[in-house]
Amino acid sequence: MNILAAFLGSTRQTCTKLAVAEAGPSRLVHTTRHARQWNALQRQAFSASTIAGFAGPSKALSYPRWMNSRANVRGKGEESSEADSPESGAVEATGGEETSVRLDSPEDGAGRGESSGSAPPSSSSGQNSDGSDPPESPPPDPPASPKSPTTISKQSVPEIYPQVLALPIARRPLFPGFYKAVVVRNPQVVAAIKEMMRRGQPYLGAFLLKDENADSDIITDINSVHQVGVFAQITSVFAATGTDDKDEGLTAVLYPHRRIRITDLVKPRSDSTSPSTASVENVDKSQDQLPSPPPSPAPSESEDIAKVHPAPIQTSFLQNYEISIVNVENLVTQPYNKDDQYIRAFMSEIVSVFKDIAQLNPLFRDQITNFSINQVASNVFDEPDKLADFAAAVSTGEVQELQDVLESLVVEDRLRKALLVLKKELINAQLQSKLSRDVDSKIAKRQREYYLMEQLKGIKKELGMESDGKDKLIEKFKERAEKLKMPELVKKVFDEELNKLQGLEPSASEANVTRNYLEWLTQIPWGQHSAENYSIANAQKVLDEDHYGLKDVKERILEFLAVGKLRGTVEGKIICLVGPPGVGKTSIGKSIARALNRQFFRFSVGGLTDVAEIKGHRRTYVGALPGKIIQALKRVGTENPLVLIDEIDKIGRGINGDPASALLEMLDPEQNTNFLDHYLDVPVDLSRVLFVCTANVLDTISAPLLDRMEVLELSGYVTEEKLVIADKYLGPQAKEAAGLKDADVTVDPAAIDTLIKYYCRESGVRNLKKHIDKIYRKAALKLVQDLGEDAFPEEAALPQDVKQGETTTVEKQDAPSNESAAPETSTPKTESSSQAPDQGIPEGERQVTTKERKPLKVPDTVHIRISRENLKDYVGPPVYHRDRLHTRPPPPGVSTGLGYLGNGSGAVMPIEATSMPGKGTLQLTGKLGEVIRESAQIGLSWVKSHAYELGITTSPDEQFLTDRDIHVHMPEGSIGKEGPSAGTALLTAFVSLLTKTKVDPDIAMTGEISLVGQVLPVGGLKEKILAAHRAGIKTIIAPEANRADIEENVPDSVKTGIRFIYVEDVTEVLHEVFRGAPVTERWKDTLSL
Repeated sequence: MNILAAFLGSTRQTCTKLAVAEAGPSRLVHTTRHARQWNALQRQAFSASTIAGFAGPSKALSYPRWMNSRANVRGKGEESSEADSPESGAVEATGGEETSVRLDSPEDGAGRGESSGSAPPSSSSGQNSDGSDPPESPPPDPPASPKSPTTISKQSVPEIYPQVLALPIARRPLFPGFYKAVVVRNPQVVAAIKEMMRRGQPYLGAFLLKDENADSDIITDINSVHQVGVFAQITSVFAATGTDDKDEGLTAVLYPHRRIRITDLVKPRSDSTSPSTASVENVDKSQDQLPSPPPSPAPSESEDIAKVHPAPIQTSFLQNYEISIVNVENLVTQPYNKDDQYIRAFMSEIVSVFKDIAQLNPLFRDQITNFSINQVASNVFDEPDKLADFAAAVSTGEVQELQDVLESLVVEDRLRKALLVLKKELINAQLQSKLSRDVDSKIAKRQREYYLMEQLKGIKKELGMESDGKDKLIEKFKERAEKLKMPELVKKVFDEELNKLQGLEPSASEANVTRNYLEWLTQIPWGQHSAENYSIANAQKVLDEDHYGLKDVKERILEFLAVGKLRGTVEGKIICLVGPPGVGKTSIGKSIARALNRQFFRFSVGGLTDVAEIKGHRRTYVGALPGKIIQALKRVGTENPLVLIDEIDKIGRGINGDPASALLEMLDPEQNTNFLDHYLDVPVDLSRVLFVCTANVLDTISAPLLDRMEVLELSGYVTEEKLVIADKYLGPQAKEAAGLKDADVTVDPAAIDTLIKYYCRESGVRNLKKHIDKIYRKAALKLVQDLGEDAFPEEAALPQDVKQGETTTVEKQDAPSNESAAPETSTPKTESSSQAPDQGIPEGERQVTTKERKPLKVPDTVHIRISRENLKDYVGPPVYHRDRLHTRPPPPGVSTGLGYLGNGSGAVMPIEATSMPGKGTLQLTGKLGEVIRESAQIGLSWVKSHAYELGITTSPDEQFLTDRDIHVHMPEGSIGKEGPSAGTALLTAFVSLLTKTKVDPDIAMTGEISLVGQVLPVGGLKEKILAAHRAGIKTIIAPEANRADIEENVPDSVKTGIRFIYVEDVTEVLHEVFRGAPVTERWKDTLSL
């Protein structure tokens, strides 16, 4: 592609610097018609700079290339054999003055007879600037004007040119033998170039700017450009015209000749008074006398610069302009042997890459073709140095890589770098071609599939085989409906929707809605149910296999099954299992389903805020779906499954309604026989569904919903039950999960007991299971570390296809590296041995297989035993260090209460009270809740009202605690405490403080008090008594109303060694706590029982 010709034809292009990747000079040949078009463009767009011919110049000016040893200035009719000069032509000036432009072609010896109307120089691509093909013969000379005789002069390029004007080039460097058009906008540089052209010295140095974003015509810092550039000749100049037809600069076409290096930067004069714009004057050649020299300027800084940087007289005129002048030296390519095997190999590879790129990139192919046509004097493919320059000039590589090619003086190194640039160009071309092919193939595939499908539809319609698949779809719905036992109302709705679907076009949106509705309607198991098993013996066996303990829950489930066995159904039963986390509520639901031989479906309503999740969406919405219960029926395929509704106490409420209220219809035995889902809009019978709900607490469940459920409380497990559960269930499961099923690894019962007492005090066994899993995992790690990889070789566990390399691969997706980490804290990268199986796998790929790894057998010589002594090595230090804060008699004001923690476990909670001078206020600390604060206020009020009877005051009317404050604290302040259970313990602490009587630390109490002194019942007694038993409490004072609960529900193993005192009034509590104290002698009279 003749880019230079296109540039000359685009007269209004104003880019700052246009890269022209063209090869050596050549002559443009035009027809007479083309010559007239060229003259018209010349008058409209630009005027060519001219060089005046002198009749008898001075000796200094008559040899502007005094240093060229090969120069031989010839007369007007002589030929020149110089091969390094760019093409030239003569352009006729628009004025009446005699001018000539010396732009002769060094390769064409017939330049003597060429007319002045020839086109300006440009590298040829077989087309003119207007895109037309060139003629086969040169055009005839235009008629010569008698007033404008045209002379053609020959220029030769000097070999030594020590000081030149330095012009910075942006974006990509220049290479010898390839044109470049640049736009110069600095007035001083424009004026200097015009003066150079007028004097016949059109040479300058072009150097690449280091900053890609910089754009300047003057080099102010030698470090701002690369030191190696090119010595270029200005072949032609044109005025660059802006949008307002104002002169905005100069366009110069450069032809580089050789490589040069900057040795020194000559600073321009700072106080130059030269005009901002320069004009070129034509000199009348008819004058025989020499032009008068310019007047000598006044002494200025240029003289000082000249002293430091002496300039030849031929370029001294450049000192008058604010431009960049540099001292340069030529760079000569080091000698090489063209027949060297490395050079020939590089050249062959470059030519091969040229061919590959030419096949993929048409623009690149045109550039190579044009360059080959222009190389009429020599074949560039036979000259290694020129071949490397050509490869870099036509490629679009990175700027630094191109500059490295320019700076390389060793041919082998230059070829290597040019080959690297070309290889990247080839990769880009291949990627572009691949993307183009992929897009074309996808488009073609889709079009082909579309045409074939349309043809298939047309053929089927003509043959009557199918009508857009609608008939087949309707037949499918009818077959499904025949297998179901639909109620009459549902059957009627089904027929109506089916008839609607028959009259709709398949492409209509209503057809999709109707089809989805019929899909759901025919997938509900109308009348289908699983055969139930109401065997009591089977249910007992299943429950005992899955759970230990929970006697009350198991009995209730067996009662439930017995009724179903007699009635034949268990309709109308909704069970709610309530208990702390980890006691087995969800697993009990699974056991019930297994015992009854029912399908099981579980969904959690914790955090649910949308009613549509229960009742479904209406069909008018896009993407509408039925509710969860309808989805459950579709999933299980029967109408009598066991549906477990988990976390019913954590159900939410939002802007989309109250799901708890929506559950009322679903869980009410009187209403769920005709449950109406918003999506189906037909009644669905849920009476055969067995609903089992789970909850941690009952406080957050709404009263209407709670009223519809039968509550079964799971209070948790005592220590003995946990020991059996760990031995029968948790231990074997954890051992098998750790890969130690057949290994001799045992955990002593004493270690399990320590684990329960000092690590896992929760009512459930979930935390205990985590600790047992941790023990076996630690044992597995120690076993592998002690025996080493020799006992457990990785190759033995690999699947057979991985060993043989028969697996498939997928693209590797590794975690991104943490590059932001500090160097001193980051971990050095090392090669992992786990990558050994990936040998032979392509980089960026990872093996995948469908076969499982083989488990490795533990040697029989391994014996590991976890005892109480080494338990700490496996699970760490104990979480609970002691059960009692006070083991010796504490000071007055301290009592012991029993509390129930939020994790389902009980705790022994000491209560401390003290007094201090103040204003009679009560201060409470220890993260106490609102209820426990009210209990403290009630206890203190009762003590104040009975101060005389208690012996605290001497008379009933005496003021009490008006000048002293009471401070109550419950230790372990980070743990929240709430509930009324500490009422009796708080009152006892106040009495102990004010009567200065100590309380026995072996006595613990629980119970809520009223303002008149009654002791009310509390909950969580099983967990509280278990905590007291663990702490060694000998006496427990409990409400009388809880006697039956304690005697029936608390295991005898827990009650062993504890004396229970049941009270109804606080006076009974005080007489029991302070039995034997001196203060009780007075209470016999004043505080009688």
